[in-house]
Amino acid sequence: MEQVEQMMPPLTKLTEDEQMLKEAAADFANTVIKPKVQEMDEKAKLDPDLVQQFFDMGLMGIEVPEKYQGGGGTFFMSIVAIEEISKVDASAAVFMDVQNTLVNNAFLRWGSEETKQKYLPQLANKKVGAYCLSEAGSGSDAFALKATAEDKGDHYKLNGAKLWITNANEADIFLVFANLNPDAGYKGITAFIVERDFEGFSVSKKENKMGIRASSTCEILLEDCIVPKENVLGEVGKGYKVAIETLNEGRIGIGAQMIGIAQGAFDAALAYTQERKQFGQAVSDFQGVQFQLAKMATDIETARLLVYNSARLKENGESFLKEAAMAKYHSSEVAESVSSLAIDLFGGYGYVKEYPVEKFYRDSKIGKIYEGTSNMQLNTISKLLLK
Repeated sequence: MEQVEQMMPPLTKLTEDEQMLKEAAADFANTVIKPKVQEMDEKAKLDPDLVQQFFDMGLMGIEVPEKYQGGGGTFFMSIVAIEEISKVDASAAVFMDVQNTLVNNAFLRWGSEETKQKYLPQLANKKVGAYCLSEAGSGSDAFALKATAEDKGDHYKLNGAKLWITNANEADIFLVFANLNPDAGYKGITAFIVERDFEGFSVSKKENKMGIRASSTCEILLEDCIVPKENVLGEVGKGYKVAIETLNEGRIGIGAQMIGIAQGAFDAALAYTQERKQFGQAVSDFQGVQFQLAKMATDIETARLLVYNSARLKENGESFLKEAAMAKYHSSEVAESVSSLAIDLFGGYGYVKEYPVEKFYRDSKIGKIYEGTSNMQLNTISKLLLK
């Protein structure tokens, strides 16, 4: 039995490197990000100084190998850092999440050596990336996209529009999906690397959102956008594969965001119920409140185990698709329910912006929507169970 326990350490047990990053991210979140959260939420804008500080902390290239000037860390380390930042501000967390689990991940997996040498040092140290897949008529049906690409001999010409693009205001490097051969359906989709100053490319309307307000979410316009031939990521016509496999990994990052939100809301509620006095005693002395706190803590732990398990599987090169879908689905449910209950425990104060829990609740809602809705996760899970 002892030998079995040694072979199977607890999922929540961190290595020394993971623990160091967790502590560094938590300190950064609480000392640097936290004082800016309310103002960034009200202005719906990420503090420009914070962008560079994320790079200075090494949080924008965690998995990028050292030979490309990155941190040389692991996927699980990215997940741990995302969780810690989310405990304080999900807007800041999604900023680094998209960079690490989507953009950098795609370059690492699908980029040629030339492409990696050109772009990964920039992404790790100074330039923000954005992932451009969604369109007005292409959400859950991700491959119904209408953006087109034409082969012009010495370059490609892209036309169309992309919606809901995270980090669009701050980004300089965009991974854009467009169809080079619409007659071939999804097999014509190709991934293109587009730089902000490319001719015909522009960032348009910024969305005014309910939650994660400081995170920029914008429309992207492609109007005869000129893209060099060498700026295809992966193979021509294999963009659908890049998109699917990158999003599978990205869902674990969303799961980390959601458990961070839930934990942040829970920590605030736990502290408040111990300080708040009603009927001559702390609110936390009432058994009904104790039971609510116990349920919240249990739900968070189950979500964390699902997220950590899928991250460990991915990192070890094992199948993780079902587990990632479960992690995203359950963690987003937990984030919403825990943050809602936290508002209840704060009473009237929970409903005002002076206290943090109303923001946790607003931020939680997106978890059921982006990078695959809850219904799409359930669809994935059920298909794999019945396969």
